[in-house]
Amino acid sequence: MTAPCYPLTIYFDASCPLCAAELQTLRDHDGESRLELVDCSAPGFRDDATAADGIGVAELKRRIHARDAAGRWYRGVDVFALAYRAAGIEAIARIGASARLRPCCDRLYAWIADHRAALSRLRLHRPFGWLVRRAARKAARHRRAHRGR
Repeated sequence: MTAPCYPLTIYFDASCPLCAAELQTLRDHDGESRLELVDCSAPGFRDDATAADGIGVAELKRRIHARDAAGRWYRGVDVFALAYRAAGIEAIARIGASARLRPCCDRLYAWIADHRAALSRLRLHRPFGWLVRRAARKAARHRRAHRGR
């Protein structure tokens, strides 16, 4: 995967509680303003960059997409690996970027994306959001501890 040029513009479905919880947490921990979040679920959503590259709203809502400042597109697990890295949550970023784990991550992401409405109705966004916030706090503590050395 090519390293992105920031900012990374992430197109996501904010009407999905699972998606919104995760991306809001990433934005909250993005201390260097590397992430720009775009809600593609808003009524009448239109974006020149996606339209120019032939990416429709239905596809944006079906799978997460991101575009970096150089105009390169990323999709699915690549977006999460880059977003977690940008937010300083390296442990989770490494999982998505791992060549060994990637096939499993791709299948798991596709299943979650296909069933996210049901997972949200089960309120699984709450424990998932808690796990992401916990990982972010742990990463922040780790960064502070290493800055003092």
